Amino acid sequence: MDLCHRLSALINCQRIALLIPACNEAESLPKVLSAWPHSVDRLIVIDNGSTDGTARIARDFGAEVVHEPRHGYGSACLRGLARLALDPPDIVAFADADGSDDLACLEPIIDPIAENRADFVLSRRVPTTPRALTPQQRFGNWLATRLIRVIWDGPYRDLGPMRAVRWRHLVDFKMRDPDYGWTVEMQIRALHRKCRIQEVAVPYRPRVAGRSQVSGTLAGVFGAGVKILWIIGREALEQPRRHRRRKN
Repeated sequence: MDLCHRLSALINCQRIALLIPACNEAESLPKVLSAWPHSVDRLIVIDNGSTDGTARIARDFGAEVVHEPRHGYGSACLRGLARLALDPPDIVAFADADGSDDLACLEPIIDPIAENRADFVLSRRVPTTPRALTPQQRFGNWLATRLIRVIWDGPYRDLGPMRAVRWRHLVDFKMRDPDYGWTVEMQIRALHRKCRIQEVAVPYRPRVAGRSQVSGTLAGVFGAGVKILWIIGREALEQPRRHRRRKN
């Protein structure tokens, strides 16, 4: 059996779910969902209060749709996890709905977990054009990952939204942030739980259509930056209490 077939066999023995939060992404979803990998057993699009045809398009592409009316990336992800808890997978992957993530690159992110070489794998975004990541995003990523490195000796170089994690670890993370802090909260809690972590370089494109609700507005950039820094501070202060609870 050659390497490609062996890797495929390893992936296929795992139950893999992909969660894609989406709010008014009807224009970008067809391109995104047409590329979802065959190794994914279950595709869930979380309609996060859309007023366009996001839910209908997701169903047309074979996705399961759940609705979360409360706006916020974390709220959408939490709703998706609640649905998965009814029939848990082995691995959960996350990707954005705006077309900036190339789902053809998802399998190299899933592979290390399926092969038991990692517990948590995330994308390290390599912009295909300067427009793919704004200067504010570049600085925010640098600052957040530098703080994580200083406080926890974390290996991260990005807060890449496309990622995968073992279900049992994700449950243990006890995720709770409802909006901008979701990704950094997950990365810090993976360090708390001593997960085996990898980053995979993937191409990152400008969004297919529309304007980002975060990087596309001043309020979004400011709100995301403040929330990420707040999450880092909160996790740093709460970590000693968690260690005491586990010892008791």
